[in-house]
Amino acid sequence: MNKLRHMSLFAHIVECGSITAAATDLGLSKSVLSQHLKVLEQELGVTLLKRTTRKQSLTAAGESFYAQCKLINQTAQVAWLEAAQFNQEVKGKLRITAPNVLMTTLVAPALAQICVHYPELQLELIADDQQLDLQAQNIDLAIRVGRSQNSDAKQRKIGEFRDVLCGAPQLLSANPPQQLRYIANVWQGTDIEHVFTSSEGSEKRFSATPSCVANSFDTCMTLICQGAGIGLIPAFKLSEYAAHLAEVFPHYKLPLNPVFALHTFDKQVPLSVKVCLEAIESQLAHGMGK
Repeated sequence: MNKLRHMSLFAHIVECGSITAAATDLGLSKSVLSQHLKVLEQELGVTLLKRTTRKQSLTAAGESFYAQCKLINQTAQVAWLEAAQFNQEVKGKLRITAPNVLMTTLVAPALAQICVHYPELQLELIADDQQLDLQAQNIDLAIRVGRSQNSDAKQRKIGEFRDVLCGAPQLLSANPPQQLRYIANVWQGTDIEHVFTSSEGSEKRFSATPSCVANSFDTCMTLICQGAGIGLIPAFKLSEYAAHLAEVFPHYKLPLNPVFALHTFDKQVPLSVKVCLEAIESQLAHGMGK
């Protein structure tokens, strides 16, 4: 027996004054509601309502039972309203993850103003070049480069950017690209192959085996800037390091990298998540060159 369901219906019968009125109010048939009451009284082993053709009245057991049923209904109503408010107000805790370079350049700048406008929003930002498990790590929103294999997550493309193969200028001027050490982020794997395209449509292929692998963008960036080898840098970061980096193939471009937003909400995405995602998507559209 669904005890809470029966208790809620019993409270409605009492408050409406009759089974007929309660059935109309709840959109149920009179016979269905009568059956609920019958089952409830049978399970409890007591009579809760004395009914005549003209009126109903509570027994002593019914009065005591109704008082508790009324409290349950009130508690349920408060819980319902409080939960619904989370889809109407930007508040509460959110855990958002993104790769290091996207967190510092895209996500954190986008959410800085969100924090100012919505002081009741509590953000936990996790910069990690590894793809965290959304369910296991209780992640509300993930920003990732490329489509994810996570079948449980809803994902949508929110923008794109381009990588550039770079190295220290003095290193590039003294050595051909194939003889240089390749600095890779761990997500790139062990077999590196890039296909570049010129403005005229010609292709240039470049392959390498990483000589040094790091698990964060900042580490890779430091190694490349210090002349340890060549590696990928997002085009939107290149201007910051113009004095330290140069393109390996300045007349060719790599394909665009799609950026996806992932979450595990089924139907109703919380307003807080929507607001944060809109800010990130806007930052991606206006702040990253291709």
